[in-house]
Amino acid sequence: MGQASKIENRPIHGGNLVWASLLANCPPDSILDFSASINPLGPPPSAIAAIQRGLERLSAYPDPNYSQLRLALAEQHNLSPEWILPGNGAAELLTWAGWDLSELESVYLLTPAFGDYWRALKTFQAKVVSCPLSVPRSPLPIATAARQGVRNAGLLLNNPHNPTGQLWTVEEIAPYLEQFALVVVDEAFMDFLRPDRQQSLISRVSCHPNLAILRSLTKFYSLPGLRLGYAIAHPDRLQRWQQRRDPWPVNVLAAEAGVAALRDTAFERQTWDWLESARSQLFNSLSALPGLEPQPGAANFLLVRSDRSSVQLQEELLRAHRILIRDCLSFPELGGSYFRVAIRTLPENERLRSGLSDILKK
Repeated sequence: MGQASKIENRPIHGGNLVWASLLANCPPDSILDFSASINPLGPPPSAIAAIQRGLERLSAYPDPNYSQLRLALAEQHNLSPEWILPGNGAAELLTWAGWDLSELESVYLLTPAFGDYWRALKTFQAKVVSCPLSVPRSPLPIATAARQGVRNAGLLLNNPHNPTGQLWTVEEIAPYLEQFALVVVDEAFMDFLRPDRQQSLISRVSCHPNLAILRSLTKFYSLPGLRLGYAIAHPDRLQRWQQRRDPWPVNVLAAEAGVAALRDTAFERQTWDWLESARSQLFNSLSALPGLEPQPGAANFLLVRSDRSSVQLQEELLRAHRILIRDCLSFPELGGSYFRVAIRTLPENERLRSGLSDILKK
């Protein structure tokens, strides 16, 4: 493969180490990945042990109701299991949410938006109304639309927001539950916040059949290769989603790992302790570099404005230091002026700072 082809095949998601290794001319496992916002402390040993135990069950089909996984999730959120639907990653469940949203007259979407939202909505020919979000911080930019009347419209947003890291309070979002026919909230990064700081709408689901919440289990527990997420919504909605999809979307090993991880409270505390200090360290060290302006955020990643082309920085970091950052070309509103980096361990964050400093000096 020629060098031009390697660059042209730029991925639209983070974590594509095969693409990065071709550009850096090294094995994929030599790349330090800041492009995918995954917990660097995991997978937790409890999940690995559960996977090993689950190997004995590979000769049987999964429980089609995922009873144990749903029970563990129900205990986590103080809900009845029929309000929860496990999925093959949050991306699979987003597809069914996109189907429901497309049946409405229009869908209001905060932009910049995660590329998979566009995939899910375009798959079912939804009419999308973009609601531009200011960087670094702004209130939810849908107040005008709501005042104009959106009774037969849907709203899709994520909280904390990707890629800006903004966190909106329950009180900021709650009024839209009364105004939109369907509100889908992607809370894939919410569990990185300590419980007393989370702004989840899960407690509102039982009162609002027009609310659906999507969650990921692979980011916090560092299990993206297993593909595991879940939805929380009214049982009638979840039954419709269940009827639309393939049987057994969650494999035995993912289900076993999910149950074990959810009950690993020590790993939760370890993650929250790590993130508080690591986020502050990375934010301060990037702020000190010329031409970079990291944006405050509540998640396990930082959006960084750059005076230099983010694509150029990405390629030079790969070639010189084997470090992969996430360019923002898949977010047209941001383009080459921004990049996103995951928050990793203190030594790894320092390696990123050093690599960027070396390049920016040239």
